[in-house]
Amino acid sequence: MENRPQWGTRAGFIMAAVGSAIGLGNIWRFPAVAYDNGGGAFFLPYLFALLTAGIPLLILEFTLGHKYRGSAPLSYARLSKKFEWLGWWQVAIAFVISTYYAVIIAWAMSYSVFSLKLSWGDDTVGFLVEDYLQLAAPGEFGSLVPSVLIPLILVWVITLGVLFKGIKKGIEVANKIFIPTLVVLFLIIVVRALMLDGAVEGLNAFFKPNWDVLTSGKVWVAAYGQIFFSLSIAFAIMVTYSSYLPKKSDITNNAFITGFSNSGFELLAGIGVFSILGFMAMQQGVGVDEVVKGGVGLAFMVFPQVINEFPAFNQFFGFLFFTSLVLAGLTSLISIVETFVAGVQDKFNISRTKAVLFGGGLSAVLSLFFATQGGLNLLDVADYFINQFGVALAGLVQVIVVVWIVRQLKPLQDHANMVSDIKLTGFLGSWWKISLAFITPLVLGYMMFDLIRTNIAEVYGAEDSGYSRLFTIQYGWIVALGAILIGIVFSLLKWKKAEVVLPSSSSKEVNK
Repeated sequence: MENRPQWGTRAGFIMAAVGSAIGLGNIWRFPAVAYDNGGGAFFLPYLFALLTAGIPLLILEFTLGHKYRGSAPLSYARLSKKFEWLGWWQVAIAFVISTYYAVIIAWAMSYSVFSLKLSWGDDTVGFLVEDYLQLAAPGEFGSLVPSVLIPLILVWVITLGVLFKGIKKGIEVANKIFIPTLVVLFLIIVVRALMLDGAVEGLNAFFKPNWDVLTSGKVWVAAYGQIFFSLSIAFAIMVTYSSYLPKKSDITNNAFITGFSNSGFELLAGIGVFSILGFMAMQQGVGVDEVVKGGVGLAFMVFPQVINEFPAFNQFFGFLFFTSLVLAGLTSLISIVETFVAGVQDKFNISRTKAVLFGGGLSAVLSLFFATQGGLNLLDVADYFINQFGVALAGLVQVIVVVWIVRQLKPLQDHANMVSDIKLTGFLGSWWKISLAFITPLVLGYMMFDLIRTNIAEVYGAEDSGYSRLFTIQYGWIVALGAILIGIVFSLLKWKKAEVVLPSSSSKEVNK
């Protein structure tokens, strides 16, 4: 497994990394998080989190994949055989996310068609919940919804088709098309949004700083959470992608480009979203705070209302917006599925075609549960728990393992310096070590403690969506804990002819 496929160009890797970071959720998550946590003042903890957690973790994961030349499970096995399960845990997290992420892309696909005739009408909430999703009560699956199933099949045909083509001919080519198209489409939307009446009021609401919140620990934790989730850290993507880099790669610079590109897109999304919300608030004669809504509600309930009220070219800009969501989603989904395709391929020594059919095919089949009438409730709970108690917890464990247990931070630093133009020496090296050894684990540790305490005391979604404790245990807690169990089980299986220790490395270089 030493001879791995490689990107055709460095630009191909950067586009793929940026594409996986600029996900579907960034378009609506960041604006709402920033607004709820001090507006313009939020950018200070956000930048601090980017520099002390986001970019340091990107460098760490890029270096892990590049040095150990494998998928996340193989890279962690080569780091230390005792922690192969950590790589499989991250792969399992990515697998769970892929099953429902594809369904959200399918919704966006449907809405891009709906926008051509503004089929959602005046009651956009009722259209989504009752007409389109045909939502059942929490805990009930109901039947498959044809209007969701058909675009979902198309999403998987595109995703698996790209993955069948491989790295250079599939993922790299797809990202060279999807990412520039996404940026152009979204720039058109933002420029149009800035020209709307009320856009200034929306931007004032978004950027107006509330400096008092900086003394609140929750705001700083929110900043770390946003950076952590938006950069695709700790669910195997960046480790896998960096294993395809050529031997001489500027890892440190790639991490900075990926981190700042993602943050730039998030800022662009915030400007566009709040310009539109300002317009909507003015049309309704209410404050911006009364129309702000996060999650899927913003994309599929609020934005159709805004599109209805556009002074001209409603259908055109509606189509552009939802097509942007589709492109953002597809780039991320391809990246997510690649993690377990690569893991299966490495572990069981099978062809890429078989790995795509097995890993991608199984994810496609399980995604059907989210295309049922109970899909939205199931998606909401699974997404919350796999992110909060999967991604964040896996990131915390990852840092503790690498820095404090196997103590491989210095060897990884040496490797990054050997292949990078920007060296982790002097102040930059100290910043990287202090961030990973102290700042990131402390903040993530506090996040996990607070989340566990909160979710034991309160039932997630009980007040807003009527979820029962049993429902959140079945489809939330069990899903998150099940990912850990799957990681342990897969790590116990024997490798099929794969070299767990790098052939070019001595036993002293690889921690057995």
